[in-house]
Amino acid sequence: MKIPESLKLGGTIGFAAPSFGCNIEPYKTAFNNALKTFEKMGYKTKLGQNCYAGDGIGISNTPLKCAKEINSFLCGEYNEEISALFSCGGGELMCEILDDVDFDKIKKSKPVWFLGYSDNTNLTFLLPTICDITAIYSPCAPAYGMEPWHPSLKDTFELLTGKSNMAHGYDKWEKESLKNEENPLVPYNVTEKTEIKKFGAGKDDAKTEISGRLIGGCLDCLSNLAGTKFDKVSDFNEKYKEDGIIWFMESCDLNPMAIRRAIWQLDHAGWFKYVKGFLIGRPLCLDEEILGVDRYNAVYPLLEKYNVPIIMDLDIGHTAPMMPIVSGAKAEIVVEKNSIKIHYKELEV
Repeated sequence: MKIPESLKLGGTIGFAAPSFGCNIEPYKTAFNNALKTFEKMGYKTKLGQNCYAGDGIGISNTPLKCAKEINSFLCGEYNEEISALFSCGGGELMCEILDDVDFDKIKKSKPVWFLGYSDNTNLTFLLPTICDITAIYSPCAPAYGMEPWHPSLKDTFELLTGKSNMAHGYDKWEKESLKNEENPLVPYNVTEKTEIKKFGAGKDDAKTEISGRLIGGCLDCLSNLAGTKFDKVSDFNEKYKEDGIIWFMESCDLNPMAIRRAIWQLDHAGWFKYVKGFLIGRPLCLDEEILGVDRYNAVYPLLEKYNVPIIMDLDIGHTAPMMPIVSGAKAEIVVEKNSIKIHYKELEV
């Protein structure tokens, strides 16, 4: 697995919009403030052509133009210039750019950190499984416009800059955001106490330890990729079977029934071979229940057969904050006293 070099002070951060762009509020103002913040911290910024675009159908621009923008940073004219590439946002149809993303050339180019979540699973998942390059599943660029930064953003940036090789959960999370067009820079409205739920092997143990290689992302996107030409999970599993695989998953648009169907699909596609554990983030459908199916039994009854820990309601994904997950990295995880700590073994500090 190739680990990109850390972002150095004075280095250049790239920004691209392979899904939604920052053409509307509150994202435009938040993104502009994020750029100012990074520059004040001593970093240069390089914007792709689509950062402020809203010309596509469910995407910032045409899929071809979005793919070309990604290629320019990850294997093209800007590849040597940047050390990290932030996505400008999540969205819905990033999958449509994949036919024109030059994964073969990316494999041979200088590895660059790509950061984003949700629809950006289409890269944070495929970069490790196709190109053998780690990526960071974490908030998109506009989040860094908030004042002040939540500790989760500081933790992500410390990973990116090589000052840390750790991640952890947070005491409280946000059920209702205060961010809107009138208040684009407000921090996370963390009001709810974090309560980690454990299922599967060791569910009653005071301390749970998991070791393996992390992979995963947004379940909406993962289930969409399964069985396509971009599905290289079998190869990934075989290459890293000695490490074992830790799957991290969360969801956006899926209701509990859809979550359960997606888990069934990935299970029957053979994705969970060599699994050592599951890390499940709080879904956006939080308290929804359909015919007795909720966010918990949508997941754990289908996965208990693997006899590994299933850790749920974690700070991963669409209910902020989110701890940075290095997709593709080898990790040691400890869950104890309603907290989770992740040590990324291959990231040097």
